[in-house]
Amino acid sequence: MNYFYEKGQNMIHNLSKTNSIFSTFLGEIRDSSIQKDTMRFRRNMERISEILAYELSKSLEYKSISVRTSLGEADVNVLNEQPVLATILRAGLSMHQGLLNYFDKSDSAFISAYRKHSTAEEFEIHVEYLASPQIDGRVVIISDPMLATGSSMVMVYKALLKQGKPSKIIIVSAIATPIALDYVKRHLPDTTEIWVGAIDEELTAQSYIVPGLGDAGDLAYGIKC
Repeated sequence: MNYFYEKGQNMIHNLSKTNSIFSTFLGEIRDSSIQKDTMRFRRNMERISEILAYELSKSLEYKSISVRTSLGEADVNVLNEQPVLATILRAGLSMHQGLLNYFDKSDSAFISAYRKHSTAEEFEIHVEYLASPQIDGRVVIISDPMLATGSSMVMVYKALLKQGKPSKIIIVSAIATPIALDYVKRHLPDTTEIWVGAIDEELTAQSYIVPGLGDAGDLAYGIKC
């Protein structure tokens, strides 16, 4: 499936289309032998997010200001406004840190969303916790390592609307599927941008991405009970 940019539709940016050091970090979070080092996994997720932050920052709005140096004045371009960084607990925490390393003056929002299974293949998305600043009229960047079906992302977006209507939504994920991208495109505003490290075509009956990388939350913070 080919993804392209079109005015009035969701814009999908797939960083795996271009070779860079980003590919090395993405390969390491997939590698089951390297995954055994949880600190390295977290750091690689953080580095992936830092690169995504740098790339997506090019699409934000800037303003010119004058700063004084020791020898005079220089005109520089700075962000017009700081985005709000929202993440889905707990898997998104390492990605959140990577984004925060670059958007270091940003406010943060945290949302708890999880799958509640009725059978092995059927589940509902539950949102239990939300801590967020007011987001009315602001750019909101939502991070989640895996965009499998898109259901969690849409539920998180709806939960955030309790804090206002953002001017723009930007989604950041390490790995996504075509099914999730299509679902998000149908349920989020047309101006939404999606930045991903890679797009994997296969999704199992249990909604796990193949080849994917496994459970990002467990790999970063230990197996949950």
